Amino acid sequence: MLRLSGLTLPLDHQEAALPEAICARLGIARADLQSHEIVRRGNDARRKSAILLVYTIDLAVRDEADVLARFAGDHDVRPRPDTTYRFPAIAPAGWSGKRPVVVGAGPCGLFAGLILAQMGFRPIILDRGKVVRERTKDTWGLWRRGVLDPDSNVQFGEGGAGTFSDGKLYCRVKDPRFLGRKVLEEFVNAGAPDDILTEAHPHIGTFRLVTMVESMRRTIEELGGEYRWQTRVDDLMLESAGDGHKRLRGLVLADGSVIETDHVVLAVGHSARPTFEMLHGRGVHIEPKPFSIGVRIEHPQSWVDEARYGRFAKHPILGAAAYSLAHHCANGRTVYSFCMCPGGRVVAATSEEGRVVTNGMSQYSRAEFNANSGLVVAIDPQRDYPDGPLAGIALQRHWESLAFVAGGSDYSAPGQTVGDFMAGRPSKELGSVTPSYKPGVTMTDLSTCLPEFVLDSFREALPVFGRQIRHYDHPDAVMTGVETRTSSPIRITRGKDYQSLNVEGLYPGGEGAGYAGGILSAAIDGIKLAEAVAARITAP
Repeated sequence: MLRLSGLTLPLDHQEAALPEAICARLGIARADLQSHEIVRRGNDARRKSAILLVYTIDLAVRDEADVLARFAGDHDVRPRPDTTYRFPAIAPAGWSGKRPVVVGAGPCGLFAGLILAQMGFRPIILDRGKVVRERTKDTWGLWRRGVLDPDSNVQFGEGGAGTFSDGKLYCRVKDPRFLGRKVLEEFVNAGAPDDILTEAHPHIGTFRLVTMVESMRRTIEELGGEYRWQTRVDDLMLESAGDGHKRLRGLVLADGSVIETDHVVLAVGHSARPTFEMLHGRGVHIEPKPFSIGVRIEHPQSWVDEARYGRFAKHPILGAAAYSLAHHCANGRTVYSFCMCPGGRVVAATSEEGRVVTNGMSQYSRAEFNANSGLVVAIDPQRDYPDGPLAGIALQRHWESLAFVAGGSDYSAPGQTVGDFMAGRPSKELGSVTPSYKPGVTMTDLSTCLPEFVLDSFREALPVFGRQIRHYDHPDAVMTGVETRTSSPIRITRGKDYQSLNVEGLYPGGEGAGYAGGILSAAIDGIKLAEAVAARITAP
């Protein structure tokens, strides 16, 4: 089998055009093409007058050796890679050792638990939140009634923060072992649409994610895994391992009970602030990490579709258009779009009382009226929060608290039109763009809840982005604050064996530990952690 990449065809090509194009590209007769299968399909919209579809194809030909010889050195024509996932270890028959524990049921913890279960290690999975459907009710309680449950919300509970997102399933992680393929295949097995295996930028959306994580939970339980909900880890049981290192011996739970274990996957997510504080207090090696801060910006999806696709806007193959923007400012800061949600909504994403946090989400259809994206400025510890490993958390809390006050102290969010923001005046009314954030938006002045350098950076970047995406800086576009949870403000440092640098048996991973940035990368990291745990358990 061969893999052919970079094959382009017009947007509205006929079905027969694909095999014809394959044969033309390879210089073979149609009879010599025995079979072909689409591996990936994306689009090239740089020329709006002639948008192209871009294919990667796996195929069988009559004389494979001849084709490879003729295209030697051409990376777009090569043998098909082996994408089969193989377990690096399997629990011995009758294995009865201490069960590994996974803390956190987001993408990283979910896949760590799944792989451990598939290898026969019967993991115990703990989460401070609730099962996904109960958690969804609690989340809607904040969105509809302004009532926050600090343990069951957008950040905490089954599925993790990614459940209430656009459900993007692509990342920039180098993946030579095709672990991302394993993730996508497991999602399809759990009920995701088959097209996530072939689309260049696949997504699922919140409603489908809910049913998928339920299906995967059942699989883990059928394989001997165990879930414990509303179970918070409050301490680690540690013993000295010499040379300033410690060895994990178990977990202390909030109710005072203990789980004895030698292997813990720590996949707590980027908002597990009390856990970070506990780890720091117990001497686990933590360092501050860069993240970003800003707002959510909303435009009618039709504006984005027309700007990106021109006359092809609303084409069924293309769907709702997305964008990715970045600008390096004169003040040394970088402004960029983050977690863009086509046809979605801005949501309340706080996990702490008295604070306002925004995020974005979409359903699979991406059919809602507005597009939204984080509009954020990159910050770093040395420049912006140099006072220790937990200083970034304090910075987040500071601006989230000010946003709560600016929004009216009832979990409404502060908002401002782009026109008023650029003019330096508070907003008193909306224009043609209606914000989607619930429980509501209070029109005000965002300068009360964002750093001055963020405001200056936005004022420079918005006109630049307006030249790239028509109407991006339209006076009626709405900015809603604040977006502070772009990524974890800390990194729980680990070694090449995926264990904490100074606590043997502790495996930090995913977004919360600073090693992932989205559903797919977190899930891939969870697989790696499960493999590392299995290798240590089965080591001679």
